[in-house]
Amino acid sequence: MSILIIGGDKTSTIQGILAKFGIYSITHWDTRKKSSACRKDIPKNTDFVLMLTDFINHNAMYKYKKEAKRKNIPIICSKRSARSVSCELCKFIDKEKNCTL
Repeated sequence: MSILIIGGDKTSTIQGILAKFGIYSITHWDTRKKSSACRKDIPKNTDFVLMLTDFINHNAMYKYKKEAKRKNIPIICSKRSARSVSCELCKFIDKEKNCTL
């Protein structure tokens, strides 16, 4: 599985959580620079997008939500905390199981 993380500065903790779910192909865009944030397109091989809502501007969020919907790519919106990301991934990946990560 491949994931695109949009927002946030450091994602090392989140990458550890993703590894527990078997996700090792990770692309991260920090969206700090306003000029480059909205100019990129979601890569073709992306299985889903994780938006860290604490650290993303509204224009970038709107653009990537719209693009993901057009490309039929699922989006997970979460705060940057490890617990929040883990809970949202459990909802997305393990819908039938009781997730205890």
